[in-house]
Amino acid sequence: MRYKKVYINSIGYELAPHVVTTEDIEEKLKPFYDSVGFVPGQLVTLTGIMERRYWDKDHTLARGSARAGRKAIKLAGISPDDIEALVFCGVGRDGFEPATACAVADSLKISPSAHVYDVSNACLGVITGMVQVANEIELGNIKAGLVVSCETARQIVESTIDEINEAKSVEFYKKTIATMTGGSGAAAVLLTDGSFNEDKTGNLDKTGLHRIDGSVVRHANRYHKLCRWTFEESGMPVHSKITMRTDARAVLEHGLNLAGQTFMQLRKELDIPEDKPDKIICHQVGSTHQKMFLNAINMDEKKDFSTYPFLGNMGTVSLPMTAAIADERGFLSNGDYVGFLGIGSGLNCLMMGVKW
Repeated sequence: MRYKKVYINSIGYELAPHVVTTEDIEEKLKPFYDSVGFVPGQLVTLTGIMERRYWDKDHTLARGSARAGRKAIKLAGISPDDIEALVFCGVGRDGFEPATACAVADSLKISPSAHVYDVSNACLGVITGMVQVANEIELGNIKAGLVVSCETARQIVESTIDEINEAKSVEFYKKTIATMTGGSGAAAVLLTDGSFNEDKTGNLDKTGLHRIDGSVVRHANRYHKLCRWTFEESGMPVHSKITMRTDARAVLEHGLNLAGQTFMQLRKELDIPEDKPDKIICHQVGSTHQKMFLNAINMDEKKDFSTYPFLGNMGTVSLPMTAAIADERGFLSNGDYVGFLGIGSGLNCLMMGVKW
């Protein structure tokens, strides 16, 4: 899909308040480490992650999303009443019903005629929501939409640590290492048709606007069982424990193959020259994934910006928050052609070109 009148006006984000080091995680894993002869430092070596963040225990996903959304709205300088779509895109939600987006919309007091709903697509949630809102803007159905997300890692990480210590099995540990990368945070991306930045003569002031050039998507859904965050028992039994299991090696192998195919498709469909993109923002997983991903798409590491060493894998929040921080720190420059490159369990891959 190509776009001519869809812009990222702003990205707001909220850092979770509690810093949790990998040393803290390994201290909790001491019963397992002692039983199999592991020494501290294993997780940093495997993942490159030194810290991640947690919310307060009573924190809700809607609350974090609203805080990030409020920042995005303020940065863009528009009224909440101008927002005609609000999409919550987290892996987790505050409940099965109603949509978590409803609580966010109520908190932000957006337009009463806005579309308000949740989107779920593993770690691709936010970029999927961006495509949906971008399509509505390009079609002329709406002028502004807000894509929000909030992720929490505390519960699943602490629960999995208990499982690892009980199992005392290296094989079981391999299935749960990916869970140990989890971090928490919130992000909001405000998309518009640019009309809010027109001057009195109707000319568009592109200062601070980042035009979305287009996006492509590919999947390899035959691998949908490789990473599962779900109920321990089939169905939705209320007494069932929530677990997360990942075949990290297979996810990496098949994910890199899918990413390479998708990136070639992105180049072709958006007519991206060989020397572009100038910069890339990727979903943040860890050091091994980053190195192999860059190799798979033949990209210079100098074009990439990373946040995983200190924020971990924040699921849907990772890509938009990394983009915002990269912009704040001057890594993204006016005129850069930026690739937003996302891949998530399923396996699904969605990539986007943005003219910064």
